[in-house]
Amino acid sequence: MSSRKHLRIVIALLAASALHAGEQHGVVKFGGQPVPGAMVIASQPDHRFAVITDLAGKYSFPDLADGDWTIQVEMPGFETVKRQVTVSASPPAVDFDLKMLPLDQIKVDAGKPGAVQPGAVQPAAPPNKPEPGQNDSKQPAPPPPEPTDESQDTAEGFLINGSQNNGAASPFAQAAAFGNFRKGPNGLYNGGIGLTLDNSALDAQSFSLTGQATPKPAYNRLTGLATLGGPIRIPRLFRNSPNFFIGYQWLRNRNSATTPALVPNVDQRDSVANDPIQRALLNLYPMPNFSGSSRFNYQVPLVSATHQDSMQSRLNQVFNAKNQAYGGFAFQSTRADTPSLFGFLDTTDTLGINSTANWRHTFGTRIFGLFGVQFSRLATHVIPYFENHETSVPGITGTDPSPIDAGPPTLIFASGIASLTDSVPAHNRNQTTGVSASALWARNKHNLQFGSDFRRQEFNYLSQQNPRGTFTFTGAATGSDFGDFLAGIPDTSAIAFGNADKYFRESVYDAYMNDDWRVSPELTINAGLRWEYGAPITELYGRLANLDIAPGFSSVAPVVASDPVGSLTGTRYPDSLIRPDKHGVEPRVALAWRPVSASSMVIRSGYGVYYNTSVYQNIAAQMAQQYPEQNPPSKSLIVQNSAEYPLTLANGFPDIQQETFAVDPNFKVGYTQSWNVSVQRDLPGSLVISAAYLGIKGTRGMQEFLPNTYPLGAANPCPSCPTGFTYLASNGNSTRESAQLQLRRRLQNGLLASLQYTFSKSIDDSALGGRNQAQSVIAQNWLDLAAERGLSTFDQRHLINAQIQYTTGMGLRGGTLGNGWRGAVFKEWTLGTTITAGTGMPLTPVYLAAVAGTGVTGSIRPDYTGAALYAAPAGLFLNPAAYTAPPAGEWGNAGRDSITGPDQFTLNATLGRTFRLSDRFNLDLRGDATNALNHVTFPTWVTTITSAQFGLPTSANAMRSLQTTLRVRF
Repeated sequence: MSSRKHLRIVIALLAASALHAGEQHGVVKFGGQPVPGAMVIASQPDHRFAVITDLAGKYSFPDLADGDWTIQVEMPGFETVKRQVTVSASPPAVDFDLKMLPLDQIKVDAGKPGAVQPGAVQPAAPPNKPEPGQNDSKQPAPPPPEPTDESQDTAEGFLINGSQNNGAASPFAQAAAFGNFRKGPNGLYNGGIGLTLDNSALDAQSFSLTGQATPKPAYNRLTGLATLGGPIRIPRLFRNSPNFFIGYQWLRNRNSATTPALVPNVDQRDSVANDPIQRALLNLYPMPNFSGSSRFNYQVPLVSATHQDSMQSRLNQVFNAKNQAYGGFAFQSTRADTPSLFGFLDTTDTLGINSTANWRHTFGTRIFGLFGVQFSRLATHVIPYFENHETSVPGITGTDPSPIDAGPPTLIFASGIASLTDSVPAHNRNQTTGVSASALWARNKHNLQFGSDFRRQEFNYLSQQNPRGTFTFTGAATGSDFGDFLAGIPDTSAIAFGNADKYFRESVYDAYMNDDWRVSPELTINAGLRWEYGAPITELYGRLANLDIAPGFSSVAPVVASDPVGSLTGTRYPDSLIRPDKHGVEPRVALAWRPVSASSMVIRSGYGVYYNTSVYQNIAAQMAQQYPEQNPPSKSLIVQNSAEYPLTLANGFPDIQQETFAVDPNFKVGYTQSWNVSVQRDLPGSLVISAAYLGIKGTRGMQEFLPNTYPLGAANPCPSCPTGFTYLASNGNSTRESAQLQLRRRLQNGLLASLQYTFSKSIDDSALGGRNQAQSVIAQNWLDLAAERGLSTFDQRHLINAQIQYTTGMGLRGGTLGNGWRGAVFKEWTLGTTITAGTGMPLTPVYLAAVAGTGVTGSIRPDYTGAALYAAPAGLFLNPAAYTAPPAGEWGNAGRDSITGPDQFTLNATLGRTFRLSDRFNLDLRGDATNALNHVTFPTWVTTITSAQFGLPTSANAMRSLQTTLRVRF
């Protein structure tokens, strides 16, 4: 598994275990009757949100981060009520019974302009302080709204913020509110037990790309959940009882996917004769199970299994008025079985833990500090099918002899024959230790925040990059890729093993300051400054290798971290072989302005700079794999069949040490500048309209190219110049412009709706990565990097999002006064749907051939012939006549990301209700339909012009599936 995949797993685990967001909800009543219009405030030391109860007295915060919050209810004429709660993935409801103030204490506060709409959520989070474990520099985002305080300007601040989410009190897409009217000690505890079921009998048949009627296998999905929370009461041990929450979730899923392929047919197998290597490799391929197609001849349903257990827990202890401690612990264990069309079954086991501890100290009425420590660890164990088995392909030399890396080499065919491949063994352990400190000072109209964080990250890998090697067949020897295979002559070969254990270390720092300044009731400014620095990664034993490069790439020589002095230039490099970039200063400012007092119009604007400090991990992994100074040395090469390296299947991995990767020692961390402006206004009929513009400018993007290379068929302009390595620099840039128009209907009479349209365009010349293996991120022509500028792979020109929900029995016309058995049956059902429709995203045409002088394939683009690309023959979505091989001596003129992929469409639906069984128990019933219309869409096309599947989809989206969720709360 690549280091990028490991990074994704780390991020996903941290997000799942540490950054859960839950819905906090409840009802505000007086004398048993609901109280509409009450202000409910949820607060933490550095976060404050507010909502207004709806006509039923309900309130809801749909996405509070896990942790301890103070819920406070304010209503003119009533006593202010506060309660401490713990928010988790499924927090309990918190209901309030208000008490009226004595008449001599009731004050009438007239003259406040306007009012906050019932159900409106007012989020407030400082933009310069990320949540623990979150890297807010990776994805630029508009500056968030300004925080609130409890001063006289609170109401005006809400008016400036405006309405952000007016469906907060709705049960759709959120856990429905439930009551807790119990008295006595049992009423202090809340919990729940839930079960989600899905079975293949309820799901639609998978779409068949080949048209063959492949039987649907049996499978099922099961998810269970149990939660419990409340105080821990042990006499004489705790003066103030700590509050706890614990939740446990188990998942047992089996998923089916119908996979098509082109495999060698009987005639091709018979032509192998008695060549032992070729016959052994062909024996690993399945036999075709249908005929009549030149594009596919095999299709099989693959059933994968995933077992997952996860637990989240929180504990909060208030010692006194000035000191409070809280923290949490979470773990997640996942076991996954991944089959392949070859019958290879690979398994992946992951175990991750995440823990936090925080101490909050109040220094005065307006100053408090927060100190925290964090620790997370993720262990990943990948066991491929062939691990510790004798290889089934005798006669291939030069591969890793370790039994753990046994197995066949990877085979890649330009014509579209399925690639023979299996995963690589890995046993990796990554962990992060962090400390943080922050302070908040409320002074007059200013909320000043200061803070700093430090993280020490360890990435401990026990894995090889490519121990069994890769052969690519393009037809360069015989005119046919399969003919080359029969002759035993690959066009290129690649291998990388040795130095399996790698111990990477990185330190990450940040410091920030922020001021939330309420200039006036109509204007709020949130301004701050953040500094981030992620040090380049080092290896614990200095096992990193780069290239010391002479000017103009005229010559190169290895340089290693254990002796970081370049033999060509005499330059001394740091231990990481990359010079640090400490210039990560990030100014950010946002404002909210109401130009006309008491008007509903709100103008928001913001600007921010965001650095990507997580760029070094994959770079270090590539440098470590080619480290030569060990016994035995690492073996790393990517070569093309030539007179110097005559490749055969038996001797395709020459015993040489080749540096295949180099990075600019002055590599700079990329950053983006993001700016936005939006206008929001209320319309009649509970409608809200908003228009927004967002611009993003990326600088110092990653670029990869192959120095000293030249087009196929051209003369080598510099035979003595070094080739065969990929060079990474930070000279790329990108831009994105988008306009957004949104129309929302606030929740009224049970109906809530939202319609949003986004028009955008993204352009870059950076190595941002493709969505399939055929799309290379390496520039075609190293001397013309400007020709790489094109649409970004994530560019989606048009996107529409719509949400509609309706809850029965709300409003006078909706039957809210209905009673009896009809009312009991009809009311409180919530039906909703979400629709997403968008244009396709860009794809790059590929001419699969080796770049001259290297073993790299996939970076050459074809020539565009001028034929209509989308006027495709029957059965195809792209026209093969639109492309041809580039002329001899020239690079292909087809642009990067010049193909528009398939349009996207999804429609999901849900129906649910909460049944109040008693004052202790509530039953939630919910059904969800994914892809409710059973509509077929495709993620991407095959764009390799030499492939028999060119112009066909690589796969289809999942067809309709139905899930039923049943949950009991108490």
